[in-house]
Amino acid sequence: DGTPPQLPEDTLLLVIEASNTENAPKVPYAHTVAFSHYNHISGQLPIDPKTGKMVAGGVKEQAGQCLKNIKAIIESVDHVMDDVVKINICLKNIADIDAVNEVYTTFFTSDLPARTTVGVSAIPMDALVQIDAVVSNAEGTPPEA
Repeated sequence: DGTPPQLPEDTLLLVIEASNTENAPKVPYAHTVAFSHYNHISGQLPIDPKTGKMVAGGVKEQAGQCLKNIKAIIESVDHVMDDVVKINICLKNIADIDAVNEVYTTFFTSDLPARTTVGVSAIPMDALVQIDAVVSNAEGTPPEA
């Protein structure tokens, strides 16, 4: 049923911690920041962490790589994709939404998380898609960072 609202005095014990993993592309910012009962996953581009280059192919391949990177980050903080409560997807061409959905649904085994998908005029590195996520601990206790 979710975490109850917190009293101001309870915020002194909140966890705020950033972390990175070698299993996602090297970037000049945190892959994830744990805050309270959530891990916020930074927007992921379709970069192969082994090569540091954008994956070949179209929007399906790019969305798949973004989600692989998110999965690696989530697993690095001892969670699974089914702990995701919110996904944001930025598409260079909003008409690609059906192609992205084909790949997207394969990354989850239970109910799909809440999601926002928007069309944008540009994405870094001229990528076709960028995806970020929010992970929660269902028991209402702070996630490990």
